[in-house]
Amino acid sequence: MTFVLHPRLAADTAVIADWSLSRVLLMNDKRFPWIVLVPRRVGLGDIFELDESARTHLMGEISRVGENLKAWANTRQGCDRINVGQIGNMVPQLHIHVVARTRTDAAWPGTVWAAGPAAPYAAAELLRTVTELRDAL
Repeated sequence: MTFVLHPRLAADTAVIADWSLSRVLLMNDKRFPWIVLVPRRVGLGDIFELDESARTHLMGEISRVGENLKAWANTRQGCDRINVGQIGNMVPQLHIHVVARTRTDAAWPGTVWAAGPAAPYAAAELLRTVTELRDAL
């Protein structure tokens, strides 16, 4: 079987890059610098379903995104915290959210999922942000 991105993730994100394990996506919600990592493995829903080597590799990719997203966000609106989560209630495909948060963002101190409808990027802004993040990550 071949890796296929879940339709909901495909609809809600833009591709930044494919790393050695994960597809790196930008959530199309300009209120939050929000990256989604999707390990390109078929049929997985939880981190523990990855073998030990892949789990270790995924943690490295999460750390890489977190560190570099925080630095990137600090050059823009700031970043007080990096939130990392694996939920999977709406999208069963294994994916990890890495979100730069500020104390003044639309959802603070709650979750980004409870902040109301997304505010999509304009087309040019989305392209620019994807390019910037590709370079930053």
